[in-house]
Amino acid sequence: MSAVEQNLIEKIRELSQERIAEVEDFVDFLRARESSKSLTRDASRAAEPSFAAVWDNDEDAAYDRL
Repeated sequence: MSAVEQNLIEKIRELSQERIAEVEDFVDFLRARESSKSLTRDASRAAEPSFAAVWDNDEDAAYDRL
């Protein structure tokens, strides 16, 4: 375990049970947000081939230069 992790654990141990519950909720929120970002990024990558014909055409080439 790194020094940063150990320091964080020591700080958490000094908190009341109510505050520890808040920290846990916040950590869960951060994890969910990261998961959501990952899902959005993966879905975008998966959709790119489907939209390639729509995006890559001479008629819309002017928009590529914006």
